[in-house]
Amino acid sequence: MPKIRFIEHDGTEHVVDAPDGSSAMLAAVNNGVPGIDGDCGGICACATCHVYVDPAWIDITGRRGEQEESMITFSPILEPNSRLCCQIAMREELDGLVLHLPVGQH
Repeated sequence: MPKIRFIEHDGTEHVVDAPDGSSAMLAAVNNGVPGIDGDCGGICACATCHVYVDPAWIDITGRRGEQEESMITFSPILEPNSRLCCQIAMREELDGLVLHLPVGQH
């Protein structure tokens, strides 16, 4: 089962298990990671699971899809590596994935 390291803006880390086929958002919500709400249930409709993908993982996680792009585009804290973690499907090659939480998201 892959593990994800969620890192809050203050450096606090949360390492959680993420079953294959689930989303990074679901793993965070199920493990009480602060700042990941997933209000829409993971259907890419709310942007309450905004994260910054660590640069070492961008090629492996992939880029934002069209729907994800439209949801996150107007975020005042948008960065090139911004993703909605409900759109990151977990699989074994993502074991050790590092996701950073934006400032103010806690």
